[in-house]
Amino acid sequence: MNGNGAPPRVGDATTPSVSGTGARTRLERGRGALGPALELVHTGRAPTRAVLTAELGVTRATAGAVAAELEALGLIRVDSRPGGAGGTGGAQGRPSHRLSVAENGPVALAAQVHSDGFRAALVGLGGRIVATAPGKVTVSADPAQVLGAVVEAGAVLLAQSGRRCVGAGLAVPSAVAEPDGTALNPLHLAWPAGSPVREIFAECVKAAGIDGPALTGNDVNLAALAEHRHGAGRSAQHLLCVATGHRGVGGALVLDGRLHSGSSGLALEVGHLTVNPEGRACHCGGRGCLDVEADPLAFLTAAGRSPGPEVSLLQQARDLLRDEPGEPAVRAATEELIDRLGLGLAGLVNILNPDRIILGGLHRELLHADPERLRAVVADRSLWGRSGGVPILPCTLDHNSLVGAAELAWQPVLDDPLGALA
Repeated sequence: MNGNGAPPRVGDATTPSVSGTGARTRLERGRGALGPALELVHTGRAPTRAVLTAELGVTRATAGAVAAELEALGLIRVDSRPGGAGGTGGAQGRPSHRLSVAENGPVALAAQVHSDGFRAALVGLGGRIVATAPGKVTVSADPAQVLGAVVEAGAVLLAQSGRRCVGAGLAVPSAVAEPDGTALNPLHLAWPAGSPVREIFAECVKAAGIDGPALTGNDVNLAALAEHRHGAGRSAQHLLCVATGHRGVGGALVLDGRLHSGSSGLALEVGHLTVNPEGRACHCGGRGCLDVEADPLAFLTAAGRSPGPEVSLLQQARDLLRDEPGEPAVRAATEELIDRLGLGLAGLVNILNPDRIILGGLHRELLHADPERLRAVVADRSLWGRSGGVPILPCTLDHNSLVGAAELAWQPVLDDPLGALA
């Protein structure tokens, strides 16, 4: 089963035994449920063994065998002590065993590259960032050099942690074409179009002696995946994520728990929606795209500020919005970007009909600055918005692209814990 899908039902204790002992029989029957069970704990949807039993549709004995096996693999912790926040659900009112991810369990190496630098991190189950390495300020035009440096930083973190690594994931500010894993249009990096980033990353990971798969994805796609599993997108069936990071605007769609990437990985390039036909020239050759009308550089320019080299454009835009929100030029720039963003979101709502929108990067701060204005623009310009509105929420995870990159590496373990960790 894919870790994004619904958990299958497994056999219960009334099935005829084909093994020697009852305990072994339950374990064998439950092995098909190891992945679904791990995902339920990983995403916080099974805080107790009673909830796990109900979600999997198995007996208490089978759920107990499954939980014990995951604990033996060092992936989760089973706490049978009474009291606490685990709730009840056992027989005769006994408190149910509490389930949590293992605090000292394996980790995934996560890496992110953007126009202002890169960052490496170790991420455990549950989307927990265990350790991070400070990012480099400049990114060279050689993807092999950059990816080698970020993997080297991650390898240092791994050596210091002493943890087992299940694999590595990389988030890049570009559409990643499938099946080859090439960065189709790294517009805000100096990298050549079509750079084989997945191949380069995998070679760097292997050269560093790091075990497990090495996978790559678009940064906003991965942010959406992380938010859906661990953040503001939980429980959404049709989740739209729009974000501006250090440069440009990206989008992603999660449908029924699965990231929608289109036929070749290039879906939801929302940055190239036209929101101002007479607006700024875009890197794609168009004009007035969301990519250049609603990113940090657009905000600073609209506010009459010249970007400096000291910190990232994103941080400069955030600081300005936080420190001088009432200054007339800043207020005008805020309203201008909110209106442009709202037009883009309204078009997406008309096409996609999501049940939730989450905003990241500077867009999260714009939502906080004037939530009613943004929601009013979306409602006024979208058919579905007028019929009740779509919830628009801020992303809640720090470094959600990093967490999403780790999800790529964790996915084989979520699919088959025994096979992945053998």
